[in-house]
Amino acid sequence: MDVIVYAARPQPFDTRPTIGERIGLPYMDMMMLISAVGLVGFSIFTLHQATQNDVAGDAYYFVERQSLYAVLGLIGMFLLTRIDYSRFRELRVGIYSGMVALVSLVFVFGFAARGSRRAFDLPFFSFQPSEVGKLMLALALAGFVIDGARRGSPAQRTARFLLLGLAPATLVFLQPDLGTSLVFGVITLAVLFVAGIRWTHFAAIGGATVALVTLVLVVAPAIGTPVLKGYQEERLTSFVHPSEDPRDAGYQQNQAKIAIGSGEKTGRGDDATQTRLDFVPERHTDFIFAVIGERFGFVGAAFVLSLYALLIWRALRVVTLSKNLYGTLVAGGIAAMLMFQVFVNVGMSLGILPITGIPLPLMSYGGSSVLATFLAIGVLQSVYMQARLSQKSAYF
Repeated sequence: MDVIVYAARPQPFDTRPTIGERIGLPYMDMMMLISAVGLVGFSIFTLHQATQNDVAGDAYYFVERQSLYAVLGLIGMFLLTRIDYSRFRELRVGIYSGMVALVSLVFVFGFAARGSRRAFDLPFFSFQPSEVGKLMLALALAGFVIDGARRGSPAQRTARFLLLGLAPATLVFLQPDLGTSLVFGVITLAVLFVAGIRWTHFAAIGGATVALVTLVLVVAPAIGTPVLKGYQEERLTSFVHPSEDPRDAGYQQNQAKIAIGSGEKTGRGDDATQTRLDFVPERHTDFIFAVIGERFGFVGAAFVLSLYALLIWRALRVVTLSKNLYGTLVAGGIAAMLMFQVFVNVGMSLGILPITGIPLPLMSYGGSSVLATFLAIGVLQSVYMQARLSQKSAYF
């Protein structure tokens, strides 16, 4: 793998005050902030509409906690914007070691739920290390890629960096958490792609992936040594023919599709029986997009997807604006993480992708996911702000 550093052509500095400067937040990407706040705000509103009867005696259980997570996430985001992200490159070994340690400790100290052990049970909420581990992987791997860009042959470098990314992904897979382990893999590939990995290496990775999927889903079950748990295998294969067993693996997607379809243009509001009467399972987490589709219709779904499009666009813009290669790699990994999670979560609600348990960023209920996403946005803001400061210094 050849890491190529391109010299950025100086761009004229716009001396007009930005929106952020006008409200006391200089150099911050306000459109990125608006999209993130809009998404978590719509999440709180949706949870208020859909979960009032879920917890007896506490109609605002999910609303209050999601609001708290949002506030803590915003505080963490603003704190990260005040830190020069380049410092994380110096801490790459510690960040990577801490990530692996946190993910590993779950096997010992984590609590078991639904056949998996993914989180620590803390006094006020459960903490899932793998959610924060996504950001930690992007920060650490980007540093390793830059500092090891000239060590060994291109094939050796690609193999080494791929191993650094897939090692924690394997630990997460063993919890078991297939969805999050896939996100780890996507972040790894995104960082390598932005770094300039040769297309032949990507072709080899693709061929190995196809072989691995065939081994896991076809060969291993056929010889009586399944790698995946039964429910995981059913989730991955049932979306192809969900109507063959509508009461089992295909039930969730069938109900989600019915909910989204019944919302039509403007939604059913309080008459959203699919979600109000609990036909759609996990409607506050994995299938919150189905709630949006039924209650607010095409208009509501389009609004949410527009906010995601704005957020991802701004993230991709940061990739091109970064003052150095490290920021470009980190921003690329975070942008890929956001895109993949949105694509897979919405796709599984529409029945075009298998159910993997990947949350919808800033929309699905959950403290770890909301906090980790806001922290990732904080790093993006840091990259953006440092780029603007560097641009201003060069101009003047």
